[in-house]
Amino acid sequence: MSPDSNVSRATDWRTALPTLMGRAVNLREPTAHDLGALVDILSLADATHFGIDEPITELTVQQMIDRAVRERAAGLSFTYVINAAAGRIVAGLIQMRQVDAPFETAECECTIAPSARGTGVFLETARLVGSLAFGSMGTHRIEARVPLQNGRANGAMRKLGAVQEGILRRSMRQHGEYVDQVLWSLLKEDWGDHWVSTGPRVH
Repeated sequence: MSPDSNVSRATDWRTALPTLMGRAVNLREPTAHDLGALVDILSLADATHFGIDEPITELTVQQMIDRAVRERAAGLSFTYVINAAAGRIVAGLIQMRQVDAPFETAECECTIAPSARGTGVFLETARLVGSLAFGSMGTHRIEARVPLQNGRANGAMRKLGAVQEGILRRSMRQHGEYVDQVLWSLLKEDWGDHWVSTGPRVH
């Protein structure tokens, strides 16, 4: 499937982030209503913290939500709450932020709730967000950094078709210690069968 270029060029994501719908997930911008669920998810031992340097509390997570809206309006990043379509429960959080202007290279960060791991939620979410970035924003390259010891997450990156470019030695502090990360990349020309529609649904 090819990207929805006619839709994407007409949609200004800086003004309003489009809701993305899949078979098992729907993605929307986080709001204050998500605060409790996001505190729980970001408090997980293996969660990424999306720029939160302080302990995870309702205040710091609310500040992260507010920052996500500001940075989206400035064209610097976009952030989605991942809702499992069955039950509409918050199943995770994913963020794409530009490494260079104008979003030609982006870095992706994602955390999935334990109850949704191994269900295909991550792969469907990644395909939706990747198709939006590659199809709508002129992104050419997406990078992701995953702790070396996180076998499930590194396996998911392989399933997505990402290329392992190297090991970033002791590049992340986790539980008071520095740990190695795997650097993964995805290129637009390699997206292939991962394209999915990110255009509005007609009812």
